[in-house]
Amino acid sequence: MHDALFTPVKLGAIETKNRILMAPLTRGRSTFPGSIPNELMVEYYRQRAGAGLIISEATGISREGLGWPAAPGVWSEEQVEGWKPVTKAVHDAGGKIVLQLWHMGRLVHPDFLDGNPGVSASATTAPDHAHTPTGRQPHQQARALSVEEIARVVGDYRKAGENAKAAGFDGVQLHGANGYLVDQFLRDSTNLRTDEYGGSAENRTRFLREVLTALIEVWGADRVSVRLSPNGETQGCNDSDPATTFGAAAKVCEGLGLSFVELRQPGPDGTFGATDVPKQDGVIRSIYSGPLVLNSDYTAEEAEADVASGRCDAISFGRPYISNPDLAERIAVGAEWAPNVNVPKSWYLPGPEGYIDYPTMEETATATA
Repeated sequence: MHDALFTPVKLGAIETKNRILMAPLTRGRSTFPGSIPNELMVEYYRQRAGAGLIISEATGISREGLGWPAAPGVWSEEQVEGWKPVTKAVHDAGGKIVLQLWHMGRLVHPDFLDGNPGVSASATTAPDHAHTPTGRQPHQQARALSVEEIARVVGDYRKAGENAKAAGFDGVQLHGANGYLVDQFLRDSTNLRTDEYGGSAENRTRFLREVLTALIEVWGADRVSVRLSPNGETQGCNDSDPATTFGAAAKVCEGLGLSFVELRQPGPDGTFGATDVPKQDGVIRSIYSGPLVLNSDYTAEEAEADVASGRCDAISFGRPYISNPDLAERIAVGAEWAPNVNVPKSWYLPGPEGYIDYPTMEETATATA
């Protein structure tokens, strides 16, 4: 029924058994404080190893870059040790997993930084509120990174990449989407700089290029990917000419020979708000010749059509993987998808409920037999 989705594909050096990827999903189950992966997370990822490739939840590269309670990190030895059982469980179940590296930039509230401001491309303030250990707080103005500090942040990414390798991942993905630090450098509403990191689209991609280059030096280009969100405003981060901006980003990806590029293209009910702007995957596809992965609000039929037509090489599914740990297996046999009955209530709450307690098809059949 879905032949295109169930042909293997090479994403750089990573060969997948199907073209159904698990998209990165922040779930807030790591041990806090400390941002340390734990046994709940081991089981969660093991259950979903039927995906051709799991892209992990966004993972903080440094204390400075992580502003989400109970999201995991990868800057400390304790965090690396916490990730090792996760990668082993996925591999033992026949799956593959890459670590998504995250710096939230101006979206890190001072409550996470001993009262100090977050950092960004420029001194700007995100809209709305941050989720902090003491509850919802209005975002505060970030301070602009100096050129010397940018080099230090690139080094933080490099170290996180080294730690991901030590933890047993199959590669890394740079989170360059959704209004976080890399996106804050890319887009002209948040990058107001007048130095070599600001101004032209090419200058605004400099930070992206430097971070990817550092990760490639650790992993090789064939195990480094990036996620971009080139369509409309996300978390107050916007661009006046996305075709030019993300065309320049695509040139970076092409020049570096990344393993794949994943694009978040939200529909009307997307997590980060509605968008009616033109989708930019065609622009990026015309420049970047490597594997392209599309994400957001796909049905199995839509996914099959876009892969079969050559619009993309694979599809990453996010929210459906919350309540369908065996999503790929369900798609393979045309089975109904379980609804997200606990969503959004259980997206980020601690504990196993709405996290590892969704039954597979087989478990449901056994229970009702």
